[in-house]
Amino acid sequence: MQYENRSFWASIAPVTKHLLVINVIMWLATVVFQRVGLIDLNRWLGLHFWQGSHFNVGQLISYMFMHDTSNFWHIFVNMFMLWMFGSTLERVLGSKRYLFYYITCGIGAALIQELVWQLSWQNMLFSYYAGPAATSAADVIAAINSGAAPFTMDDFFNSLITVGASGAVFGLLVAFGMLFPNLPMLIIPFPFPIKAKWLVIGYGALELFLGVSHMSPGVAHYAHLGGMIAGVILILYWKHNGTLTRGGNGFY
Repeated sequence: MQYENRSFWASIAPVTKHLLVINVIMWLATVVFQRVGLIDLNRWLGLHFWQGSHFNVGQLISYMFMHDTSNFWHIFVNMFMLWMFGSTLERVLGSKRYLFYYITCGIGAALIQELVWQLSWQNMLFSYYAGPAATSAADVIAAINSGAAPFTMDDFFNSLITVGASGAVFGLLVAFGMLFPNLPMLIIPFPFPIKAKWLVIGYGALELFLGVSHMSPGVAHYAHLGGMIAGVILILYWKHNGTLTRGGNGFY
């Protein structure tokens, strides 16, 4: 009865609550600083391609607390999912382990995104440059080296940036599906409950399809997959070493 009488805000587990607050504060600060013409926080704290001069190692963590200021749904959906899954997982894993898991999934997402950029930057360079007589990435590189292009290679590398908590949040989704695989969930727009394990598999397949097909440009689908992969590895490791043990409805 004491739990039922607690307010909505008080019912949120402490680390999840702090993550929500930090993300919202950073989003509001980014909006305000941009409006008044001060620094662009995403420029400093967003994740850049490692070959660009704007990159620093701290961005592997800081980027997951930043969000697109031109799209409110970006932060809203991430924070909704963090609230939806976070408190339950925090109480199951414990606050310290939960925070470690969250950050690890975010870093895993960042590393996969860096790998994807490394493997595909030449194709993106060709798309980035719309100059004459460029039929391949090699032509664009030649134009840059000769000074004919209106930008440098570093300008292009620095244009590759991603922000958002999505990688860490997708890690939470994976953990929920692995710890409570048969728990039925009602997810919009489906009018019927779906078991958590099928929801996770479906999301993973969708992210892979969207990443390969390029049907949703501007979204870091491979980073989402990176967060999921990191989550799977960590949960399997904890199950293997006995950190998580099976209970009546899942692992604890």
